[in-house]
Amino acid sequence: MTLDSDLDTQAADEVAAPPLASWPARAGAFAIDVLVGLAVVATLALVAWTAPLRGWLWWVFTVAAALMVVVTAVNRLVLPAVKGFSLGRALFGIAVVHRTGARAGVWRLLVRDLAHLLDTAALFLGWLWPLWDRRRRTFADLLLRTEVHKSPSGPRDVRRLTAWVLSAAALLCVVAVALSVVVVYRQDRAIENARAQITEQGPRIVEQMLTYKKDTLQQDFAHAQSLTTDAYRDQLIAQQQAVQNAGVTSNEYWAVSSAVVPNPPVTPSSASMLLALQGQRGDDPNNLKFITATVRVNFEKSGGQWRVADLTVLKKPLTSPEGQ
Repeated sequence: MTLDSDLDTQAADEVAAPPLASWPARAGAFAIDVLVGLAVVATLALVAWTAPLRGWLWWVFTVAAALMVVVTAVNRLVLPAVKGFSLGRALFGIAVVHRTGARAGVWRLLVRDLAHLLDTAALFLGWLWPLWDRRRRTFADLLLRTEVHKSPSGPRDVRRLTAWVLSAAALLCVVAVALSVVVVYRQDRAIENARAQITEQGPRIVEQMLTYKKDTLQQDFAHAQSLTTDAYRDQLIAQQQAVQNAGVTSNEYWAVSSAVVPNPPVTPSSASMLLALQGQRGDDPNNLKFITATVRVNFEKSGGQWRVADLTVLKKPLTSPEGQ
């Protein structure tokens, strides 16, 4: 009689026990809840890495990635505690519960997800443990006393909602990549164009700014002033006045070597260049002084034209004796 009662009780418990979720259903739910968000965050992180640091595009990608982390966490941790399901679990009809059958809270779900690191650290054995465990539990489930049961509860239109979410995630990735390609590619092209323009135009601009003839002094000085930015023009004018006060002698320079420097970085509207200059000073062809100098020049682009924003003499002009 006692044996029959025990068998009846065991059978009743088995009937009353909720069905356990299958391993494929759990894997599918995990892919929807975690891997989709992780893919979006990874995409946004990669395109943010290619964008100029702390530029507007970098901030857009960074904020979007942070929001995606928050959305994923809300879906994974908050919704199951409040509604009893996440999007992926609702799609596959499963739910994470305490072993007593009570709904798992936010903190238990959070610690459970952190404990999944143990499942991963054990060469992913913990993720496969439900295939052998009688209650189909991972190592994280064993630690947190949770189980994954089949659950019919969930939104009626969960399939459509999931399709919308997956489409939105894919669209976000495509838009981020397209925006990165368009903006970053254009930025890179603009920088390369600026580098090429300075390489070609920079030496000629400096030559014209430093060259003047005694007979055409005012025209040469006016032209030199037109080659500078507003901020640097007053400094150039002061130097020109010093030349006039000291007695005007024709001065001619030409660049024999030049290079665009990497620091500060070239931008579409600014660049720096090192130039080695040679030239001659004087008006009598038989008594010319040959001169050399090394300068660093900062250029800025304004009104579609490159102008000298600053000129620093690194090696002061050296002159040879007259006639040599």
